[in-house]
Amino acid sequence: MNQIFNRPIDFSKVETLVYHLPDGPAVTMKMNGFEEMFAMELELGEFCDTSDIDGVVHFFPRGNA
Repeated sequence: MNQIFNRPIDFSKVETLVYHLPDGPAVTMKMNGFEEMFAMELELGEFCDTSDIDGVVHFFPRGNA
C-alpha cells in the first residue's frame, strides 16, 4: 500500500534532512549541495517529506521505520 501513495522527493526544495538513527537519536544535516548523493541513498527506508511546508525531510532507515 505504501507504493501506491509514494511520490518522489524534490530535493531542490529540501533545506534540511533529519536522519533518524536506529537507537533513537537523530542527525540533522543542511542539504547545501548534497541533494544528488541523498537521492540515491534514501531508497532503503521510509521518509516523511514536509519540504513543501518547512523544507525538512525525515528519513528512517530500513529496520527503524
